[in-house]
Amino acid sequence: MKIAIIGHGVVGSGVVEVILKNQKLINERVGQDIDIKYILDIKEFPDSPLSDRFIKDFSIIENDPEVKIVVETAGGATFAYDYVKRALKAGKSVCTSNKELVARYGYELFEIAKEKNVNLFFEASVGGGIPIIRPLYQCLAANDIIDICGILNGTTNFILTKMIKENMDFQKALSLAQKNGYAEQDPTADVEGIDACRKISILASLAFGKYFDPEKVYTKGITKITLKDVEYAEKYNSVIKLIARTKKYPDGKVSAAVSPCFVSNENQLSNVEGVFNGVLLNGNAVGECMFYGSGAGKLPTASAVVADVIDAAIHPTHIKNLFYTKSEEDFILPYEETSEKFFIRMKTSDLSQAEKVCGDIFSNFEKIDINEKDEFAIVTEEINIKDFDNYINKLNEYNFIEVITYISVL
Repeated sequence: MKIAIIGHGVVGSGVVEVILKNQKLINERVGQDIDIKYILDIKEFPDSPLSDRFIKDFSIIENDPEVKIVVETAGGATFAYDYVKRALKAGKSVCTSNKELVARYGYELFEIAKEKNVNLFFEASVGGGIPIIRPLYQCLAANDIIDICGILNGTTNFILTKMIKENMDFQKALSLAQKNGYAEQDPTADVEGIDACRKISILASLAFGKYFDPEKVYTKGITKITLKDVEYAEKYNSVIKLIARTKKYPDGKVSAAVSPCFVSNENQLSNVEGVFNGVLLNGNAVGECMFYGSGAGKLPTASAVVADVIDAAIHPTHIKNLFYTKSEEDFILPYEETSEKFFIRMKTSDLSQAEKVCGDIFSNFEKIDINEKDEFAIVTEEINIKDFDNYINKLNEYNFIEVITYISVL
């Protein structure tokens, strides 16, 4: 079976490497030879063992009836969207690692794949080498998914681990992540939570069967987290993690959010360190499941992509249970209508001053004391987000009270 690869960057070259390295094993599992016929890239790669297969015109792939599977590893949602859409319309299955593409256009591409009776696979778009997509639509198909909660970005987890374990401030930890190749020169998508937002939107869409627009996922990154916050978390028997989460409510509505959280040391996610990812999934039959592993990297991600290639080769027609539809207007519960507990850190000499401003938020709280002069921190009871935001706005209006940090508490 002939396949084509779009993009020969980190993941694309990894796909080539995995296929060449494990060619015999892959062919045996598929029951036929998997042959890379084309690699589309604007650059030249004369040192590649497949240098004679590079092309620059996608229409060659689109119009070649021998190519049955297209692997998209170019990233982004501009050219990739056009290429994937055209490949599906040409009757070719597509395997992609592109979380932005799937998060934004997944439901539309699924419709095309269904119409053309081919597959759109995207295991590598969430969690890199961790198998999470396939278990959702196969192994856990008998479950009503209640909630999903996880660390879905290795860059931010690396930074926070350095802050927790080595008392390294955010900027130094970010620089180290860039030096080690874990973070891009422009790390915005990672540190502002955008990458994790796209991933939780994909998981929510799959788990609950309807498209969850990433634009409607409340998203807050880690750029404002300080070593003082880390110290407070430690005092509270917790660590700070960037947590992506989605939940279904009894009325069928679904919410999703990405933000820094205090994670109790008793929670399994507290032990997920460095560039690793971890996902906790709760089903009404299976209970809680934990998925853990390398969330990014050339070969772990390529491993997931090639697994999709094998699946697409073995099952050339549309897999009906890998699908979600466009959502109705009332499907998504706005984040401001949900409730959470919060850690609040303030600059003020007297707790009673803050109580006078908005006493309701302090009606039942836990104080965290690290003997810091003119500063205090509390963990609130569970509170409606809209009400909480009003309290924070009130506090920020007073010169004698400065809200430095507020973080969700799992």
